[in-house]
Amino acid sequence: MVVVTLELEAAEQLDRLPERIKSRVTGIIKRLGNWPEVSGAKTLQGEFAKHYRIRTGDYRLQFRVTGDEVIIERMGHRDRFYE
Repeated sequence: MVVVTLELEAAEQLDRLPERIKSRVTGIIKRLGNWPEVSGAKTLQGEFAKHYRIRTGDYRLQFRVTGDEVIIERMGHRDRFYE
């Protein structure tokens, strides 16, 4: 198991999510504690190489893995996520 932490931006974004989405995202955060046995995570490319994203419905979480820590960098709706 790994330690899952949220950067400040991600923690603020989590607070602003609608309640039903927040519970789904919280479930993903718990699942990330079992890294690397997490299904659905995709490697990003380009300037975000070595970063990952995972989705739940229309929402995305971006994270990176450093040793035994998963650091969630940001989260949000897909229509604004890739800007």
